[in-house]
Amino acid sequence: MSNPSILILPGDGIGPEVMTEVVKIIDWYGAKRGLTFDVTHDLVGGAAYDAHGAPISDETMEKAQSVDAVLLGAVGGPKYDNLDFSVKPERGLLRLRKEMDLFANLRPAQCFDALADFSSLKKDIVAGLDIMIVRELTSGIYFGEPRGISIENNERVGINTQRYTESEIERAARAAFDLAMKRNKKLCSMEKANVMESGILWRDVVTEVHADYPEVELSHMYADNGAMQLVRAPKQFDVIVTDNLFGDILSDCAAMLTGSLGMLPSASLGAPMENGRPKAMYEPVHGSAPDIAGQGKANPIACVLSFAMALRYSFNEGDEATRLEKAIEQVLADGVRTADLAGEEGVVPVSTSEMGDKIVEALDASL
Repeated sequence: MSNPSILILPGDGIGPEVMTEVVKIIDWYGAKRGLTFDVTHDLVGGAAYDAHGAPISDETMEKAQSVDAVLLGAVGGPKYDNLDFSVKPERGLLRLRKEMDLFANLRPAQCFDALADFSSLKKDIVAGLDIMIVRELTSGIYFGEPRGISIENNERVGINTQRYTESEIERAARAAFDLAMKRNKKLCSMEKANVMESGILWRDVVTEVHADYPEVELSHMYADNGAMQLVRAPKQFDVIVTDNLFGDILSDCAAMLTGSLGMLPSASLGAPMENGRPKAMYEPVHGSAPDIAGQGKANPIACVLSFAMALRYSFNEGDEATRLEKAIEQVLADGVRTADLAGEEGVVPVSTSEMGDKIVEALDASL
């Protein structure tokens, strides 16, 4: 059998730096665990525009459609601010999501014990936090028609349409229920069924899907209350499923519970391919951070954790994903910090590459 395939798209800014550390981890798994991947590299974002005049080429899109998983670094930067909207670096990312039909965005919010003091909330509220938000990614108000800005009665009117079909809701719900089955069998669905018809349909369809997952404890919550509950008592949640707009807001809210964007991975999953693996792209939540690019200051952990998600969700290597997550936890417990985490007086931050080396050392120690 051929090895699982990965397409690496480092992108712009700190993307190539953090992805270099992920490659170290991938190489370690091949050398020490017999888990070998066929890895190819290509361009996306501003780097692709510089080379091809487009934020992603058709050839790169074809590669993305054919591999088992895409790993993406980050896109964008001030160099590209004045480009036409159609060729801005971010359009490459959006094209990947759309054409691969990556409808389920998984955003974990996990607070490592060693970093509990970095959260803006009290330590006892966030210590040990481990929740997963499933955001529907390809429909809803960001894509609904009609949309635009028009003139009515001599004034401008902005229009966006919240639109969902049963099938769009169902596939996102099933992704969330499947995740809940692998975790603590607890799912909270969030919408605004009290004021929005799309919310009524969302609640109805999620409830109908629940019949196929009787072991999962399902609850429903209005999304505004959900935002409040996330900052009041976040550990009451395990898996949350919600639509595109609310998922955008709630996942960012949950992200800051953990203290640093440099720690947050994500996965965007689609329908299963012929080999049973889902269409998948994995990327850190942080941006390209052009202000620190090339300085060795970037935290690679979010990107490394994104590879851990690939191990778990694309390659069915949950034990190895846990090994990698525990290695990172050990490095942090040992007091190793990149600049974004070196808030304590007297802490000397390590470089991006040094953090990668420390994670590899911790992986060696796990054997």
